[in-house]
Amino acid sequence: MLLSDKQKKILILLADGEFHSGTELAGELGISRAAISKQLKGLSESGLQHSAVSGRGYRLDKPLEFLAQSKIEAILSDQSKALMSVLEIHDHINSTNSYLMDRSRKYASSGFVCFAEHQTAGKGRRGRQWVSPYGSNIYVSILWRFQQGGPASISGLSLAIGVAVIRALKQYLLFSGNGARRDIGLKWPNDIYCQGKKLGGILIEVSGEADGPCAAVIGVGLNLFLPETQACTITQAWTDLTKVAGQQPLSRNALAGTLLNQLLPVIAGFENDGITAYLDEWRNYDCLKGQPATLFIGQQQVEGIIEGIDDNGLLLIKRLDGIVQTFASGEVSFNSSTR
Repeated sequence: MLLSDKQKKILILLADGEFHSGTELAGELGISRAAISKQLKGLSESGLQHSAVSGRGYRLDKPLEFLAQSKIEAILSDQSKALMSVLEIHDHINSTNSYLMDRSRKYASSGFVCFAEHQTAGKGRRGRQWVSPYGSNIYVSILWRFQQGGPASISGLSLAIGVAVIRALKQYLLFSGNGARRDIGLKWPNDIYCQGKKLGGILIEVSGEADGPCAAVIGVGLNLFLPETQACTITQAWTDLTKVAGQQPLSRNALAGTLLNQLLPVIAGFENDGITAYLDEWRNYDCLKGQPATLFIGQQQVEGIIEGIDDNGLLLIKRLDGIVQTFASGEVSFNSSTR
């Protein structure tokens, strides 16, 4: 659901999490108090819950921090600023990945970064929708142009991106005064997990010549605060950083900047470094190794014990017959709640 201009103005006024009277809000927007109540009902349907107290007015149940270019750039290192060509923040967008795929076809420059407050058609793996409530989480995509070897040359990039995301989360949680969590890990091939629940995901889309230059759009979605009302359509166990950090206040802008500081250098260096530079670290964060699991490849199912990844980033499964087999794609389920 797209927010109207009036709803956006109300959100700006209520973003501080304090009470604001209906009279105050009506005066600021030039509409009646009854109209304010109607607009707030629409916000609740979008997952932005509020409280109404007689004599005090309205307030959001959770303060809202809008993404701001100046605040994100204040976190960026000189290296990240040099690698980034454009930074855009959209209020509403169909999908940050779709937007940059379109811009790529129109010759947008490498290092183009796109954030969104809300996605109307956020993209997950295998055509799934990525639940993207307004102003709650991180939805970011980065366009990068690789000059040699075509799509095959960046095989394993999603694993390197996973390492970059974990680095950012550990740095961010320390930066936020919550301590780095050791139970945040990676689920092959491109999910961020914590305590057996999905915290975020990575989606990479590639276009270009088979053996020549190619363009990759690297999308990352992270749950910072996922309202229960919006999460009801998610069919797997999930969590968010608010739960991981113990309900402590967390900054979206700080997380956005910290992510870029880790993502941009990894992306820029991958053409030379390859997956080899990240294998040991990825294995250290592997939350599947040693667990019984089922790999789904279309209609095929392979059961066995996860043996980690090989030196090319392929999944190793020790099948029930004792044979260790490698897989380049598929979806791993290690229990019924995470499929």
